[in-house]
Amino acid sequence: MKYGIVIMLQQIRTYLVFFILLLFSVSVNAQIDSKKKNVSIPAIENENDTLDASPTTPAKSLGNTGNFGGITIPKSTPNLKMPKKEFSMFGEDFGDPGELYADRLKKQQSSITNKLELGTKGSKVDVFFGNHRTTSKTVQVLYRDYGLEDGDLIRVSVNDEIVEYRVGLINVFRGFTIKLREGVNKIEFLALNEGYALPNTAHFRVLDENKNIIAADMWALSINVKGTVNIIKDPN
Repeated sequence: MKYGIVIMLQQIRTYLVFFILLLFSVSVNAQIDSKKKNVSIPAIENENDTLDASPTTPAKSLGNTGNFGGITIPKSTPNLKMPKKEFSMFGEDFGDPGELYADRLKKQQSSITNKLELGTKGSKVDVFFGNHRTTSKTVQVLYRDYGLEDGDLIRVSVNDEIVEYRVGLINVFRGFTIKLREGVNKIEFLALNEGYALPNTAHFRVLDENKNIIAADMWALSINVKGTVNIIKDPN
């Protein structure tokens, strides 16, 4: 019986020793792992990385000219004025629609004038078509546009009195009849415009009471220019 108890105590001691060794082994491994995980690397200080809290000194102005690192800096030009471009709404440039229309009309007039071989400049001074004598008591004053019917307008006066205030010229002769006074009878044709095919063009005739031509001529006048013909009535 004693022998069995001894054997049992020896087994218990063996188990205890084994258990203690196991615990010691686990503790050693845990310490080794902890040391491996917590290895600290000392920081390397750099003299150039020190933080300088002193205020920053602004860079010195180089002025208009100077050298910077061996490179010559050209003189700056303050208050440089750039050319201004007017704003426009048509095509590349935009502007007043009225001006655009006027430009197009001028181009159209020039095109028509060139195609019809019409002159672009009328007389800038008043034109005198001479003195013409007759014994007729009345005369017929006729006029027409010998060129293109382009809206030419005239005003006709006899002895400084307006007979036709505003009349348009067509390609057919038309006009009026007047009674002549003794002496000079002045007939004036004033160009009110130049139509769209410059200038104001017309062909006039003055016929006596027997339909004979007393005077006839043609004009090409600029605006506000007059053509004058005198019909002198002689005594019968």
